[in-house]
Amino acid sequence: MRLLVVDAFTDRPFAGNPAAVVVVETQADEAWMQSVAAEMNLPETAFLRGGGCEWELRWFSPVVEVDLCGHATLASAHALWSTGMAPPGETLRFATRSGILTASPAPDGAVALDFPAEPVQPVEAQPGLLDGLGVRALFVGRNRLDTLVEVDDEATVRGLTPDLAVLATLPGRGFMVTAAAGPGTAADFVSRFFAPGTGIDEDPVTGSAHCALGPYWSERIGRRKLVGQQLSPRGGAVGVEVWGDRVTLTGRAVTVVEGAFVARAEG
Repeated sequence: MRLLVVDAFTDRPFAGNPAAVVVVETQADEAWMQSVAAEMNLPETAFLRGGGCEWELRWFSPVVEVDLCGHATLASAHALWSTGMAPPGETLRFATRSGILTASPAPDGAVALDFPAEPVQPVEAQPGLLDGLGVRALFVGRNRLDTLVEVDDEATVRGLTPDLAVLATLPGRGFMVTAAAGPGTAADFVSRFFAPGTGIDEDPVTGSAHCALGPYWSERIGRRKLVGQQLSPRGGAVGVEVWGDRVTLTGRAVTVVEGAFVARAEG
């Protein structure tokens, strides 16, 4: 079983969002996959099975299997192409819990992911949310996965010190806090993402959150193609292009570890 650790949504090591990528030859036991993800203790561990351009893909946080993950999908495509396990330059198809997702080569060594759009609907802030985040909200919305909170400005997003214990008690996968990017930056909007209930206090760069952030800011700004900057300590950029009920997420990746598992899938 091959193992790689890939930093996604960055062009340099030790930045962006790290994901472990594990390639298995046969169907792996779910409990074993969850144990591996806990052992890796990274925001997500991806498990791949297949060959050529067709792969099954599952994502696990340290404590739970998740329905959608952008950075570990980008990391998976990068890992398959860079090791020759998939044909370089060919579009990859991943069968996932969120349907068929594709990854294609993009200019300058980037990867373009075709993902479902996950627009949010306006909601009232649930009790404890704004106190837990420590912010005043301009807008609160939800989709099937997460809660989106818009705040006044980029400085507010940068300065967040949320009460993670409170957020961990609230329903939903995670909480994205966003604002328009400040002047003089290449980004259109900024964000941070917190998901303590799934074992991730702060996710460094959250591709799947941009399935909501892209449509939200596209409507606000009036432009289909945008750049989001995630302001975690590691940081990273996500290109977003909105196509109705789909979004294209674009980013680069760097392999930082390559090896193999010696423990058997049966435990």
